[in-house]
Amino acid sequence: MDATTETTPLRAVALVCTLSPPPERSSSQLLAEQTMEALADHGVTGKVIRIADHDVRPGVQVDMGAGDAWPEIRDTVLGCDILVLSTPIWLGHPSSVAQRVLERRDAELGETDDAGRMLTYGKAAAVCVVGNEDGAHHVSAEIFQGLNDVGFSLAPNAVTYWVGEAMQGTDYQDLDKTPEKTAATTATVAANTAHLARRLKSAPYPPST
Repeated sequence: MDATTETTPLRAVALVCTLSPPPERSSSQLLAEQTMEALADHGVTGKVIRIADHDVRPGVQVDMGAGDAWPEIRDTVLGCDILVLSTPIWLGHPSSVAQRVLERRDAELGETDDAGRMLTYGKAAAVCVVGNEDGAHHVSAEIFQGLNDVGFSLAPNAVTYWVGEAMQGTDYQDLDKTPEKTAATTATVAANTAHLARRLKSAPYPPST
C-alpha cells in the first residue's frame, strides 16, 4: 500500500476519434476537452490527441511498421493513469476511427508485466459520445466492453454524452452553451474516474495466474 491520497497527481490522455480531418472543428474533441477540464479539478493533467491527425495503421499489433503513429500514442497511454476515449455516433455505432483504436489496443492481450498482468491493468477509462442520432448507450456499451477486454477499469457512470434531435443537423459544437445535464454528467465522470484511478494506484490488482 502506498501513500496515494485524493491530492496525488494523475495523468490522463484523451483520444479523439472524430472522422473529421484537421483543421475542421469537432464535437468529439470539444466534449473530450471539457472532460479533461473537469478532470483538472481533481488534480489530473494531460493532453488531447486527435487520432485523425496521425497515421494510425490498421492492425492488431503494437507496431505495424514504418510510419505507424500508434506506438508513440500507445506509449503516451501507458504513461497515463486515465484514458478518455471520445467518439461520434455513425449509423448507430462508434466511428471507424474508434474501432481502429480498440483494434490496436487488442495487442495488449499479449503484453504483460512480471506478475502476468496486462500493462493496462491499474488504469481507469472513461468515454465521451456525441451525435445527432440515437445510440449513445449502445455506443458506450460497445466501447466499455472493448476497453474492459484489454485491461482498463471503469468507474460508475463512466460515460458523458450528448445526442441531438434525430434527423436534424445540429452538432454539439454548435450549441450556444453546454446543456446542464451534460455538464453535470461530465463532472461526475471526472470525479468518479479520478477517484478510481487513485484507488488503483494505491491497491494494484493481484498477479494473474
